[in-house]
Amino acid sequence: MMDRVGELTAIIESHRCYSHPIFMNWAKVRPAPPVIGALFHQIQCFCAATRPGWSFPKSLYELGSAEQAKLLQEIVESEEDHGPELAAMAGHIVNRAAGEIVFRDLGNQEKVETGLKSFSDGLLSQLPGYDQETGLTVQARKAIGVFERRKQAGRDDTLRNLGAALALEVISNRHLIPGEKHCLVDAGHYGASLDEPEMHYLLEHWGEVGAESQHERNAIDAVNQSLNDEDRPLIVEGIYEFLDSLCALWDVLDTALLQSGIAESQLPDSRRPAGQAA
Repeated sequence: MMDRVGELTAIIESHRCYSHPIFMNWAKVRPAPPVIGALFHQIQCFCAATRPGWSFPKSLYELGSAEQAKLLQEIVESEEDHGPELAAMAGHIVNRAAGEIVFRDLGNQEKVETGLKSFSDGLLSQLPGYDQETGLTVQARKAIGVFERRKQAGRDDTLRNLGAALALEVISNRHLIPGEKHCLVDAGHYGASLDEPEMHYLLEHWGEVGAESQHERNAIDAVNQSLNDEDRPLIVEGIYEFLDSLCALWDVLDTALLQSGIAESQLPDSRRPAGQAA
């Protein structure tokens, strides 16, 4: 059975999302503070949508998968308080990139996230379908929509959710968190280290003993206990739905903000988000 789960992880590893260059390009381009803010707004909104379990663990339990439900609930409980830490890290990196205080109160999640949205509005609002209310691209909303399906309780939706959960945890552990560590810490652009309190989000998720490594093991174990010939197509469908949507989000952010770059003349006059007081 583990070989069959290995086939699913091989699908994930062979997808373009798994090796997407967005974080390498972030490190290479060394984007300006408003660009970093815009990137973080899209990323933190996506990450926030992946945390709630909604009906997903309960639906697994009701399908007779009590152990799988427990494994997924452990992930949900581990992630539920990480929003403030991600906001603090984002504000800290923007401050370091600017060389001045852009976000004074990193503990004020709402104020930091409002400032990040302001940067996103300033640089991405011209994209087709950009939503002014949420500050999200079409691609971000589609990636978030994959996890909105966790509110549904039917068997088919639950199996697709299981596939999406597996892909999410493998991508997070092997691509997203290592990518963030590369561009935020290893590249040396921001003088940031994992020892800083403001970087605790990354420290907690990074490495073999980090949260994402445990989450990946939980997701693999849950799928391993569920996988059979009848359920496999729906699980695979969920895997591709997640991978395709996240890859599309990375593509638009990479093209709009990194590979093509944002000329200094295109940046807002102030490095500070609209309405943000130092």
